[in-house]
Amino acid sequence: MTTLDQIKAPIKSQLNEFSREFKKSMKSKVPLLDTITAYMVKRKGKQVRPMFVFLSAGMLGTITKKTSRAASLIELLHTATLIHDDVVDESYKRRGIFSLNALWGNKIAVLVGDFLLSKGLLLSLENNDHELLKIVSNAVQEMSEGELLQIEKARKLDIEEKVYFEIIRKKTASLIASCCASGAASAGANPDQIEEFRKFGENVGIAFQIRDDLFDYQQSTNKEKPSGIDIKEKKMTLPLIYMLNKSSFTEKRKIIYQIKNKNRDPKIVAEIIEKVKKSGGLEYTSEKMDNYRRAALDFLNNFPDSDYKNSLHDLVEYSTSRTK
Repeated sequence: MTTLDQIKAPIKSQLNEFSREFKKSMKSKVPLLDTITAYMVKRKGKQVRPMFVFLSAGMLGTITKKTSRAASLIELLHTATLIHDDVVDESYKRRGIFSLNALWGNKIAVLVGDFLLSKGLLLSLENNDHELLKIVSNAVQEMSEGELLQIEKARKLDIEEKVYFEIIRKKTASLIASCCASGAASAGANPDQIEEFRKFGENVGIAFQIRDDLFDYQQSTNKEKPSGIDIKEKKMTLPLIYMLNKSSFTEKRKIIYQIKNKNRDPKIVAEIIEKVKKSGGLEYTSEKMDNYRRAALDFLNNFPDSDYKNSLHDLVEYSTSRTK
């Protein structure tokens, strides 16, 4: 598979400039805040979200300062939501690194999240990027709605396939959709084009989340067993929903009872995973994922060949074909 460095090649200079500008955008006059934001910058990930922004703009022929501001806006608002999520979930690590609330406590973490949120809003308002602000604010709203919908449904474990797709569309796919839409908007795209890029990003995001859900039921190596983390956390993902739909009424009630009350029992979790596999749930889920990935890749065929198009194609493949 193509590496991230190869995918970044057409936008390497723009990403480097973006990284410098993003650091500046988080500067403040409070030493403690600068210490915390410096820690956050050091632990930033693979730059996948900015890559979607820049490559979408590049596909339309124009990468501008506005494109870099779009990437910064998404990173600022998204980072703010992640910080708040860690506080709510009482998570002390993210990707193996200590979270802000683990190091500085909940109060400071929430305030830092608020600070980043305000920085993103001001960045857009000071540059009259109202369209970008609307695109990204809509995504943040949908992410919040998706989280709340998932929490609501987790209490009864009555998620149907339609609701599952609504949750992941809002909770996960809306962010990548906003990356692609804002990238297109920064390049001067018309409303129809912006919507097409939004839909493209949404398809990528849905495929990405379905792939993530499959991890729970698959072995990473010959020695490792499936983790079953989603079952332990009472998350109703597509493989599980499919299996329940194929089960008798009595069996379905039994499995739901086990997920509610015995979800920490390794033996029970292993039994549920085995039932999902035997039901054909993994094959069904993989097919659904491929449909969304194919829809995203088909969209790219509408554009002339370019380095940007090739990298965006490879980024879709990378995002939806990765291993844990």
